[in-house]
Amino acid sequence: MKSATIPALRVEPEFRRTVEQSLHSDETLSSFTKQALREHIKRRKLQDEFVVRGLASGNKARKSGEYYSAEEVLAGLDSMLANYEKS
Repeated sequence: MKSATIPALRVEPEFRRTVEQSLHSDETLSSFTKQALREHIKRRKLQDEFVVRGLASGNKARKSGEYYSAEEVLAGLDSMLANYEKS
């Protein structure tokens, strides 16, 4: 597959210096930018999936009429955390 380019990004000189100073010895500005974009896209996908699950859960609760209070949910999460910490 033929590669494509992403449009140039204009930033303040100080910001570019900050980014360049954070690079590891084996890293280029291009590889850093490419990795940052990949990670941000992954995060966006996870956020989108989270919203879809939340909307589906809300629809399911409306249809069934089964709701849980914040206290019940937090108690359940506390229990899960306690069990996790034991293992």
